[in-house]
Amino acid sequence: MARFSEWIELLGHLLGAWGVPVEYTHAAAMALIFLVATLAVVLLLLLLFRIRRGRPEPPSTFPPAGEDTASGREELPHSPETGTPVENEEAVSERLEKFVPPVEVGEKSVPREVAVPETPAPSSLWDRMRSGLAKTRSALAGPIDLVLSGKARLSQDLLDELEEVLVTADFGINTTQKLIGSLQQRFSGTENVSSEAIRDCLQENIVQLLGVDAPELDVLAADPFVIMIVGVNGAGKTTSIGKLAYHFQRAGRSVLLGAGDTFRAAAADQLAIWGERTGADVIRQQEGSDPAAVAFDTAKAALKRGAQVVLLDTAGRLHTKTNLMEEIKKIQRILGREVPGAPHETLLVLDATTGQNALSQARLFREALNVSGVILTKLDGTAKGGVVVPIAVELGLPVRFVGIGEGMEDLRPFDPGMFARALFSKE
Repeated sequence: MARFSEWIELLGHLLGAWGVPVEYTHAAAMALIFLVATLAVVLLLLLLFRIRRGRPEPPSTFPPAGEDTASGREELPHSPETGTPVENEEAVSERLEKFVPPVEVGEKSVPREVAVPETPAPSSLWDRMRSGLAKTRSALAGPIDLVLSGKARLSQDLLDELEEVLVTADFGINTTQKLIGSLQQRFSGTENVSSEAIRDCLQENIVQLLGVDAPELDVLAADPFVIMIVGVNGAGKTTSIGKLAYHFQRAGRSVLLGAGDTFRAAAADQLAIWGERTGADVIRQQEGSDPAAVAFDTAKAALKRGAQVVLLDTAGRLHTKTNLMEEIKKIQRILGREVPGAPHETLLVLDATTGQNALSQARLFREALNVSGVILTKLDGTAKGGVVVPIAVELGLPVRFVGIGEGMEDLRPFDPGMFARALFSKE
C-alpha cells in the first residue's frame, strides 16, 4: 500500500509539473491510474476473445449419402483409423454435382467452376465505332428524342431546345446554327414532323459538313512518306504513333519511327516499346538532345534503309508558346531539306474529352504549323464527340483518324458517313 501511495505521490508531482493545480493533483493521479487499469482490463478481454475465436472448430462430419440401418438407410463403411463413415468416390461425385451443376461444352460435361468462356469473335469496325460513340450518342440522340416526344410541329421553342442539345454535345455555336438552319429549311411549314425525320436530316447534314475539300491521305504518294505528329502533352501523340505504325504495317508498308520528343522523360522509351510491339525500327537520341537532330537522323535512316512510312514524334508543347512553335517549324524545314516535300502530312493529335478547347488548339496549331489533318483520340471516353464537326467546319481540317478504344487496332481511319450513323443509331 505504501508503494501505491508513493506512485500516487510521484504521478501527482508529474501532473503538477504539467500544469495541473496542486489541490487537484491527487485526484487526477487516481483518475489516471483508474483509466489505465480499465484500459488494461478491456485489452485483456479483447485478447482472450480473439484467442478463443482463433481456435479451430472441431471437424464436422460429412452428412452420410446413404441410409443407415435404423431408419432404412444404407450403412456406410467406416474408417479403421478414425471410425467415421467413409464414402466412395462415386458417391462423393454424385453429391458434388448437386452443388456444382455441370456445363455442357460440346459432347463433354465439365464442372461449372472450371468451364472456360468462349472467346468472343472480333467485332466489326461498325460495332467498334458505335460502341466508341456510346457516350456522345447518349448525350445527343436520347435528348433529341425526349425533346421531340409528343410534338408534331417544328416550332421555335422546339428548335431552341434542339440547339441546346447540340451545343451540349460540343458541336459548337456556329456548327449548331448551321444544323438548325438546315432543319428550318427542310421542315418549314411542315406538319407532323417525326423524330426519325429530324434524326435523318441531322445525320445527312453532318455528313455534308464533314466533307472537307482536302486530298486523301495517300502514303504511296512519296517514298518515304513522312508524317510529323504534333500536339500538346497528354493528348496521346506517342500512343497514336504506335497505333499508326500498326495500321501501316498491316497495310504492308515498312515503318520507321523517330523519337523527336526528347524533353519528356521516358518518351523515347515509350516509343521504343511501341516499336517492339509493331516491329518498327526507332531512331532516338539521349534525353534532352536537339529534336531537330533526331529529325535529321530519322530522315537519313529512312532513305538508307528504304523505309516507306516515317512517323516522327515531337515534344508536347503548349500551343501558346511561340518559341516552341518555332522549333517545330525548324524540324519541318530540316525534313523538307532531306526528303523532298516532307513532311507530307502534319497531323495534330487532339484529345476529344477536352471539347471546345481541342478546337482552340487546332486553330492555333493550324495557323503556326500548316497542319494538314487531325487525329482525334479518346472518342470512346467522352460525351463531347460532336467536336469532330466544328473542327471540319470552322477550320477546314480533315479528321484523318479517330481513337475509339485502347487496342492497337482501335485507331481507325475516319469515315464521316459511319460516324454520323453511329451518332444516331438505334440498333
